[in-house]
Amino acid sequence: MNAAEVVVDGIRFGEGPVWCDDSGTLVVTSVCDGVLWRVFVDRGTKELLADVGGGANAAAPCADGGFVVTQNGGLDFSAFPIWGTSTPPEPRYATPGLQRVAPDGSVSYLADDGFHAPNDLSVGPDGDVFFTDPGHYPPPEPPIGRVMVLRRDGTVDEFAADFWFCNGIAFTPAGEVVVVERTGLQKVHADGSREWIIEQLGPGGSDGFCVDVDGRYYACATIEHGVRVVDPDGAVVDFLEIPGKGVTTNCCFGGADGRTLFATDAIPGNVVAWEGMPTPGLPVRAWPGPTA
Repeated sequence: MNAAEVVVDGIRFGEGPVWCDDSGTLVVTSVCDGVLWRVFVDRGTKELLADVGGGANAAAPCADGGFVVTQNGGLDFSAFPIWGTSTPPEPRYATPGLQRVAPDGSVSYLADDGFHAPNDLSVGPDGDVFFTDPGHYPPPEPPIGRVMVLRRDGTVDEFAADFWFCNGIAFTPAGEVVVVERTGLQKVHADGSREWIIEQLGPGGSDGFCVDVDGRYYACATIEHGVRVVDPDGAVVDFLEIPGKGVTTNCCFGGADGRTLFATDAIPGNVVAWEGMPTPGLPVRAWPGPTA
């Protein structure tokens, strides 16, 4: 396995990487700066794609070349002891919800009423947008975490509730919903019931994750600074280390052959990549747009 290599730096508290086949680029959110960056992987540069304000938490591609973004509303990063001797960024605030970034970079809301702090998202087999809405960390008591669905007709439904802190979300090759909950991975069934895939991933649990074509989970190990590889049966089979110290938040597959794993290394602010992964990633669905 190749070692992790830095693709680009200077993305403060990066999250939500998404590979764009049409341009051969990577798009990454910055939670603290409320922006989307386009990363030109082949030359290790980036350019500002859109300013969505608040806390841009994750992104999913749209069929027209735009993006759907989970807007968590913004965070006061001074409350988190992750910056060491660095000065935490000034908070930016916005209405929590789902935002639409058009291909020209303009920003609008798809849904903006009654949300806690939308975190991660994934497009389902029918084109609906599934997203976690856990609130801000640390979670309150009683818990308020839930998984929501934006239907293509514009309505928003609650898919499942009573999570402690549901975080990353993705689909299996069979179309099943999986989320990060507490320190493990849970499968969430259509009736809202849940079952553990793995209850204890390790110290710090996970944040975001992605899936390969064989159904393995690649779960970012936050404080352990790397990515855990988990078989469909819940066994941890590998750990992809990022040298040094940091906070690893989310990952995705990409590259021309789908065998490059990209991860957002939120602290210190890099995007890293492992090329030549043995199995390609499960293709990510693009949001087809509203039905009306």
